[in-house]
Amino acid sequence: MMYDQYIMKRTQIYLSEEQDRQLGERARTEGRTRSAIIRAAIDDYLARNKSDEMRHAQFVEALRATAGIAAYLPDGKTYVEAMRANDLRRQQELERDWQSAEPEAS
Repeated sequence: MMYDQYIMKRTQIYLSEEQDRQLGERARTEGRTRSAIIRAAIDDYLARNKSDEMRHAQFVEALRATAGIAAYLPDGKTYVEAMRANDLRRQQELERDWQSAEPEAS
């Protein structure tokens, strides 16, 4: 198959012997050229990289849009300390109620 020189740009890469062996095997199995397989792998890589960048940009934008939206909420440490204090108080109340409900020993 001849490629139009205006469409394709020639480049050279170095492969390990194992990479070369596996690439040749894959090319024979799929009935494609090594170049076609390499181009497809590069396309997949570039598309994935682009989508990762897009996801990161969307994440950053979401952070910017929501930053400070619930300023009335305490910071994490203060919240956890308050919850632990409430749990301790509730546990103490339950123990008092339990002890007062126990029949007295005769």
